[in-house]
Parts: sequence; structure tokens; C-alpha cells
Amino acid sequence: MRADGKKIKKTDPMYLIAPYIMKQRSDSMNMITLDIPIDPIQSYINAKRKEGISISHMAVILSAYLRTAAEFPMLNRFVVNSKIYARNEFAVGMVVLKGGVLDHGTMSKMYFDPKNTIFEVNDIINKYVDDNRNNPESNGTEKIMKILLAIPGVMPLGVAILRGLDRFGLLPKAVIDMSPFHMSLGITNLASIRTNHIFHHCYNFGTTSIFIAMGNLRDVVKKKGDEIIVERCMPLGVTMDERICSGSYFAVAFRKMKYYLKNPELLETPPEKVIEDPEI
Repeated sequence: MRADGKKIKKTDPMYLIAPYIMKQRSDSMNMITLDIPIDPIQSYINAKRKEGISISHMAVILSAYLRTAAEFPMLNRFVVNSKIYARNEFAVGMVVLKGGVLDHGTMSKMYFDPKNTIFEVNDIINKYVDDNRNNPESNGTEKIMKILLAIPGVMPLGVAILRGLDRFGLLPKAVIDMSPFHMSLGITNLASIRTNHIFHHCYNFGTTSIFIAMGNLRDVVKKKGDEIIVERCMPLGVTMDERICSGSYFAVAFRKMKYYLKNPELLETPPEKVIEDPEI
């Protein structure tokens, strides 16, 4: 058994077969843009600021996703060696720019509990950013890269060994914790560097099944009743590994996420129930 998940043995045969047909994550990536109306988010952030509470846009997005994953646990599945697993933790990877230097960032992981409120998520993000900017030597990802680069010629062999161990579920938990490629969700805020959203790859190595890229705000033309309106939106570029669940499951899950983003105040209290993966 893997240190980071439990194998799914019984599910729809289509999903047991799909990983053998689409062996790489690059074979199975689907992409979608979610245009999220910014007014409800900004109004919530402004209201909290008046209360003396600083909430970031990233915290709102991540909280809504975490709450959605608490209700739709198959979002936290992954595929390795043509086998489907239910992850036993919720890890999120995010790049942090060091001191605002655009070409020098570092990436590690944050760990969340599905019961976390938006305030707890905000605190975890703030601590993560501060630690990676002020104490980069504590970053596990930086440590493992320095080890692989320390001795000439070690990198190809080291990566090959890590791939082999991961393929057969033998990668130690300590290495998984340091790896930026083993996570429930990868997220990046490209709007912070004034860049449009993209569809970020999910890496063939590791276990990342979903990646979200926040982009520059944009005006979206919509029909509201008989009226044509223009709504200011935050586009989210979402890349998904379609082997972990059905397209309809993704659709309903992201519809629920959009609902939470329209009503961020719902994220201030823990969920009434965290749903376990139905196949465990």
C-alpha cells in the first residue's frame, strides 16, 4: 500500500481500464475555464477588512475548492502505474516568489483538513508564504533538489530511482512530503504578476490530478433573462486528469465550487459532514 493513498479496487470498469489506455497524465488532461464573478468575492473581502480581518483572494478560492472536495472526495484521487488511489491527505502546492524577484520562486506544499474554515485556510496560506520567503532553508523541495544536484551525474540516476519507487508504491513518506509533484491540487495566482490564466500541466511524474491557474480579471458577456450584461470575472484555468472520475462528476463539483465563491460567508464555519471516498 502506498504511503499517501489507498488503491481503489472496485469502481466503474471504465475507470479501471482507462489508466491502461491513457498511461500518462498528459494523455488524459482535460481543460476548462471557469469565469468566477469577482463582485461577491471582493465584497466579502472588503467587509472582512472593515472587521479588521485580512482575507486574500487565494484564500477564498482555496477554501471554496477545499469545501467542494469535502463533498466530492473523488477530486482527491490520483493515478500511478495504471492504478487509481484515494489520497489520504489534502496537500496543495503553490509557487512563492522570493522577495518579489520574478524569476526566482520556490515551491513546496501546504496541508489542509477538509474541515478547515476560510479563516484557517487564510492563516495556513500566510504562514506558508512567510516561511518560504523568510526561511527557504526549511523548504523540503529545495532540500531534495540540492541533494540531487550536489554530485555531478547523480541527477539522472536519482530521478530514475525516485520514479521507480513511486511506480511501485515504495516511495518513502518523507520523500513524498518533500516532493512538489505529489499533491491534491496545484494552484498559481498569475494575476499577481499581471498575467492571463493558463492551463497548467499536471506532471506525468507524481500524483497531481488537478491544477488551477488564476488569471487577470476580464469582462465576460452573459445573458441574464432577456438582457445582455457584462460581468467582471476572475478566470480560473483548470486542468484535470479525467481518469479519476467522470466528466459529469467534475461538472457538478465545479458548479458547487462556483456556488461557494458566490457565497464565501458559507466557508466561515466547518462543513456539517466530510464525505469519504465511496470506493474505500
